[in-house]
Amino acid sequence: MQEWVNAINSWVWSPALIYLCLGVGLYFSIRTRFMQIRHIREMIRLMFNGKASAAGVSSFQALSLSLSGRVGTGNIAGVATAISFGGPGAIFWMWVVAFLGASTAYVESVLGQIYHEKHEGQYRGGPAFYIEKGLGWKWYSILFACVTVVACGVLMPGVQANGIAAGLKTAFGFSPEVTGAIVVLLLGMIIFGGVKRIANVAQVVVPFMALGYILIAFVVILLNIQQLPEVFMLIIRSAFGTEAGMGAMLGLAIQWGVKRGIYSNEAGQGTGPHAAAAAEVKHPAQQGLVQAFSVYIDTLFVCSATAFMILITGKYNVVAPDGQAIFTGLAGMTAGSDFTQAAVEQALPGFGSIFVGIALFFFAFTTILAYYYIAETNIAFLARKIPSAGLFFVLKLAILAVSFYGCIRTAELAWGLGDMGVGLMAWLNIIAILALQKPALATLKDYEQQLSLKQDPVFNPKALGLNVAKHWHAKHLESEAVPEAPKA
Repeated sequence: MQEWVNAINSWVWSPALIYLCLGVGLYFSIRTRFMQIRHIREMIRLMFNGKASAAGVSSFQALSLSLSGRVGTGNIAGVATAISFGGPGAIFWMWVVAFLGASTAYVESVLGQIYHEKHEGQYRGGPAFYIEKGLGWKWYSILFACVTVVACGVLMPGVQANGIAAGLKTAFGFSPEVTGAIVVLLLGMIIFGGVKRIANVAQVVVPFMALGYILIAFVVILLNIQQLPEVFMLIIRSAFGTEAGMGAMLGLAIQWGVKRGIYSNEAGQGTGPHAAAAAEVKHPAQQGLVQAFSVYIDTLFVCSATAFMILITGKYNVVAPDGQAIFTGLAGMTAGSDFTQAAVEQALPGFGSIFVGIALFFFAFTTILAYYYIAETNIAFLARKIPSAGLFFVLKLAILAVSFYGCIRTAELAWGLGDMGVGLMAWLNIIAILALQKPALATLKDYEQQLSLKQDPVFNPKALGLNVAKHWHAKHLESEAVPEAPKA
């Protein structure tokens, strides 16, 4: 099976997808006039703005829900594999993907908001919805929904579960079977409680663990502060193939940096729009900006924290394309969360390994929750005209089974299947947002014009010619029907 998975990934993750992701990020950065720089203050302000409603979650809950999908084992184990197979320079290309990908995340998230709809009393949206409504490509929307259900319901949860099992085995000596049982029990308690319970769990767990993880990374870096300048230069030299012994790693640095960058921050993959669509906001651009900033949180903060801890302590290995060792800091250890646990354990003996194991558990666990929500949303799309409760129940059972199996299967197979799911979704979604970019760009311009007039931006889809955004049309009519409060 491993050979079959590798063969598919050699096509899915061909250089074409690598450069497509970078090129699309650059293109949208230019088209939005680098909104990822211009609107940083607005992004931060909007994170804590807005309230939940009966149908939608708050902006912060939507941010937490999307971060639960973005911040996972890719931030800990994924960074380690990028360094091992792409060299330290892979981290630079992860940064590039995050910077450019923030604009891509804005575009796809705004589209998720514009074309979302109510399904059984809750907002639902995502690429399948905006492909069908915005482009009219019904067959393509069905294809994306089917691929996403398979990717998020079957292929990708195993990577997260496998990372949990590896982290807890190193930290506490738990067997994969015991870890699998724990994951299934806790996961079942939450996903059977519905979308609101998932969002409530995410908004508490994700910010707490992310801040705690970054704080520990800061301590590890401080304890080795004299090596920080050299580590930074090592990343830069390796990124462009000028580091001694790593000249042949240039292509691999780009490949692994982009691949693991997308796996971690999910910009362009099509997962973020699902969480963005669930938010209750006055203007779609608001959630687009919030989701753009979530890419920064994931890669520039959390992934960088992992990278600097590993590199500054020297607890990593680098393997050449021919399998020969270029650098060995952990003899006999394969790439994964063990790199990060060894790094923190060296700086904080008796605490580091346990802390990383716990952090990995929460990061990966909340990512599985996000995957369930995304798969459920796409089943809701496919089954809009029939009762979907039975299908949701089958999905719950499937994701519990896949999570248990992920705990006990090999890491190589788990990552291979996960990469396949990410790559397939990215191909389909990037084509769609390139074809449907006009409404997203027009929405940003509309939002900026209202801000420049010192107005509280409100979305009027009719003014932008978005006639198929039926929910927003109804919402705008309701706001016009409400009489203004009398002036004092």
